[in-house]
Amino acid sequence: MARHETKSGVAGFQVVEDECIWMKAGVISFRKCDNNYDCATCPFDRAMRRSMKKHSGDKDAQKSVSYAEKLKSQYYGANRPCRHALTGRVDAPKICTNNYDCYNCPYDQMLDDMDLIDDITSPAYRMVAGYRVADSYYYHMGHTWARFEHSGRTRIGFDDFFGKLFGVPKKIEMPPLGAKINQGEQGFSFSRDNYEAGVLSPVTGRVLAVNHNVRENPEVSHRDPYRDGWLFIIEPDMPKRNLKKLLFGRECEAWIEKEQQQLLQLIGPEYKSLAATGGQPVDDLFGSIPEIGWDRLVREFLRTEPK
Repeated sequence: MARHETKSGVAGFQVVEDECIWMKAGVISFRKCDNNYDCATCPFDRAMRRSMKKHSGDKDAQKSVSYAEKLKSQYYGANRPCRHALTGRVDAPKICTNNYDCYNCPYDQMLDDMDLIDDITSPAYRMVAGYRVADSYYYHMGHTWARFEHSGRTRIGFDDFFGKLFGVPKKIEMPPLGAKINQGEQGFSFSRDNYEAGVLSPVTGRVLAVNHNVRENPEVSHRDPYRDGWLFIIEPDMPKRNLKKLLFGRECEAWIEKEQQQLLQLIGPEYKSLAATGGQPVDDLFGSIPEIGWDRLVREFLRTEPK
């Protein structure tokens, strides 16, 4: 019989193994973690929470409390260990400074963001009318993309047409964690100089994580829109229904070509050489031709009303 290997290490407080956080908290007698301590996406964690909520009036269930409440009762004072140190997710000692309110903890969010960022790889893309179009990404008419990932999450960002049209944003206002956004409705916004505009959400769902690097350095969304420049991640509602209003493959290529033709007509013949030098769109159309009008570009291509 093969010997069972366990993950163990010293997290500054005690020797830890691969125990589920519910076992670690004493809520259940035995279970090993099989989801790399990613509780947010763990089916067992969700099932436990649903069960405890559903049976909250039962006497037996009242004896069990959430792992947060159990940890609060188990550890006192200013030296409460972070749950990630207890479970071995981080190797160094770490003190909880948020009373085990992990959902609203910046450190907890940072760890999740690091995991989420590691998930994405550089996509292959093709050039359509001078714009990069990433393979396997879905596109919305408001010039955002949606990438449906194996975890069931959906990653969202600006497309290359957006970047070349509006240039480098000075600020991107993303929805807060937990917020519900709806497909085809304004879900976030961006600004440059004294101009601002809302952006339509490509899918419906609830926000799980935001890209803090892009929020602090918006130019990344312009330089690398399909990988490092992603904006936020949501848990989508009814993904198949979302797909009906998104563009993919050849349909997307035809749409980009149509958008480029509409843009050239909007610019006028005197500016066409500027807009398509050597057959390639300029990197910041509005910055090069501000007289074209911010409000006009927003209405025509983002399908929203300027702010």
